[in-house]
Amino acid sequence: MRLAMVGAGYVGLVTGTCFANTGNDVVCMDVDPSKVETLRNGGCPIYEPGLTEMMRANVKAGRLNFTTNPDEAYRDADMIFICVGTPSDESGRADLKYIFKAAEDVAEVILALGKSQKPKVVVVKSTVPVGTTLKVKEVIRAKVGDVPFHVANNPEFLKEGAAINDFLKPDRVVVGVESEEVGEQMRILYEPYVRQGNPIFIMDILSSEMVKYASNAMLATKISFINEIANLCEVYGSNINRVREGMCSDKRIGNQFLYPGLGYGGSCFPKDVLACIAMGESADRPTRLLSSVHEVNQRQRDAFYSKIEGHFNSVGGLAGRTIAFWGIAFKPNTDDIREAPALTLMRKSLEAGASIRAHDPVAMDNARETIEGRVEFFEDMYRAAEGADALVISTDWDEFKAPNFDRLRELMRSPVIFDGRNLYRREQPQAAGFSYHSVGRPPVIAS
Repeated sequence: MRLAMVGAGYVGLVTGTCFANTGNDVVCMDVDPSKVETLRNGGCPIYEPGLTEMMRANVKAGRLNFTTNPDEAYRDADMIFICVGTPSDESGRADLKYIFKAAEDVAEVILALGKSQKPKVVVVKSTVPVGTTLKVKEVIRAKVGDVPFHVANNPEFLKEGAAINDFLKPDRVVVGVESEEVGEQMRILYEPYVRQGNPIFIMDILSSEMVKYASNAMLATKISFINEIANLCEVYGSNINRVREGMCSDKRIGNQFLYPGLGYGGSCFPKDVLACIAMGESADRPTRLLSSVHEVNQRQRDAFYSKIEGHFNSVGGLAGRTIAFWGIAFKPNTDDIREAPALTLMRKSLEAGASIRAHDPVAMDNARETIEGRVEFFEDMYRAAEGADALVISTDWDEFKAPNFDRLRELMRSPVIFDGRNLYRREQPQAAGFSYHSVGRPPVIAS
């Protein structure tokens, strides 16, 4: 098929590249000339394992192209996928201005073509509040009159750091349509990715839109739940690792997304939970559970910072101290720092008068553009810890999981680790002479 992606950001670029990889002809359109120039030159504006190599291979094969011209992208496309951002506004509601601007641009091309081509299918792939796809239909219809076209909804389920595999081998594909004809077109498009037998769900558009929110809200709820239990464990002296093992062996519960830590971040969970809360408020159906999920998640960062603050208050305060951070991205295998817990902890430490030394394998460039203050960035994790009064582990990158504790002890000014990801058995840093604070487990205090 001939496909167009509106937006060459995370979703548009991964989707377009993976569609091209199974033989479709894809054009990614983006309004940012510098991004398009980077893509044409073989560069990738985001970090996602395997994406750059697959993108370059499909560009070389002539199946993947990039443009800033909407007419060039949409004119010959059978399907046009809207993959633009829907950031939260100040009230938590999804800002849909980019969605509707994309719809207007698509409508211009459909109107110019008239009835000379078969009806185009306009697919909303961005995560949008329920009813948005039908509003996109209204925007296009108002401009094109009786020129035929179709709309569909096709939510994405891509985990940053594993997006290529998620697309090529999805647990399920969800599509919302108004006609069997469009449903069949979407089924044909996605069949190469579900040959292992996983389902393609063809449903109504409103249900399709809600599936994405319901899925992310459920996962966010699990994260907030386990952190709430971890906080109880700390108070009562339990070990959350043991509690988790015993709880998750129940097949009804499972073990996915039930890891204690600093709470969720990134571009999806915070935004989607807030959007669900806002949808409830708009309909006068308050989502009290999800409001609590969001509150618990935000409070988790403050609770962890309190451990850092409490330790240093007992020895004169944070002012003038140096805090090292391992990890800035909200999760490993991505350079995404949106809503990253590390940034919250860094800013609070800076406000208290501390200096920051930080290392992240791929997210430091983004952090330099985001956080201001006494922050130094280091390409080497041990250099970042040199001379530090404490080390904070805020992202569970693989390279942080088995450090040389003896070397670390020699480099640091004070042997204190605050582990926000529970990477180590408590005995490991203890044996090297560290005080060790984690999540949901009793602390270890160096003698």
